[in-house]
Amino acid sequence: MKLKNEKGFTLIEMLIVLMIISILLLIAVPNMTTNNQAASSKGCEATVKLVQAQVYAYEFEEGELPENLEDLIPDYIDNVKCQGQKLDYKDGRVKGPE
Repeated sequence: MKLKNEKGFTLIEMLIVLMIISILLLIAVPNMTTNNQAASSKGCEATVKLVQAQVYAYEFEEGELPENLEDLIPDYIDNVKCQGQKLDYKDGRVKGPE
């Protein structure tokens, strides 16, 4: 007895679909890691700008620059780290980790 309406995927069709998905993943994954590094770098730049603005706010309210970034905690900022490294501070200027 033979079925007239056979619907479904053959093994070859399934293997072709899996191969196409694998190729797309091989293309997409390296791009995601590159974008993650770029986003992390931009986030650090934004943190430096934010902390620099808080240094200016401290100077405006206190009449002098803070001696170090720890003087800004907790009233102005929560932490002085970017990507797990401390921010550099000298003469009123904030710099990110190299």
